[in-house]
Amino acid sequence: MHRLIQGIHAFQQNEFRSERELFERLAKGQNPETLFITCSDSRINPALLTGTKPGELFILRNAGNIVPPFGALRGGEAATVEYAVSVLGVQDIIVCGHSACGAMGALLDLPTVEELPAVKDWLFHAETTRQIMRTNYKDLSREDQVNVAIQENVLVQIDNLRTHPAVAARIARGDIGLHAWVYKIGTGDVFAYDAAQGQFNPLGESTKPIPRGSSPATNIRAI
Repeated sequence: MHRLIQGIHAFQQNEFRSERELFERLAKGQNPETLFITCSDSRINPALLTGTKPGELFILRNAGNIVPPFGALRGGEAATVEYAVSVLGVQDIIVCGHSACGAMGALLDLPTVEELPAVKDWLFHAETTRQIMRTNYKDLSREDQVNVAIQENVLVQIDNLRTHPAVAARIARGDIGLHAWVYKIGTGDVFAYDAAQGQFNPLGESTKPIPRGSSPATNIRAI
């Protein structure tokens, strides 16, 4: 805690002073262009990863970067998505998974969270991911299974986002983009899903949003 308090003082003396005009403007409201959905994992820093400043990202974080389908849970996830899309008018939604995700490891081995009932119940919202893995990737090594589950789970959450009325309405108008990313912690690489190829490729300047009604992944591999 002492380190955090020191950090706050350093922020007030340095970053805040140098960006005073920005923070004064943000005090009057926000206008982020992107909803960034990622895991609660302490190793993920969305602003650092994307090089963004305060006010540029609207961030939703939870274990496993999960977005329950609309109506499955009247919780913070649905409210955050609805507010970002309908009130703030974000132009893009990114679901960003990450390597070595503990939530995905637990999803593939549910007995490990038997004594964590809240965690187990939460992972139920990623049951589609678990079934995809059980059906299609049984022959992979444990490490590769987790790696692929991380990717498949991001795509499942993209599908879940489409069930939210506010998102569906914007998709129908063609004025919002959905993006599936995976961040590799140990290398700093970010991979984006290419619907045309059915796989995750290194993120590039020309990476496009996932098209409306695109087919499920067909060529997912360990990255």
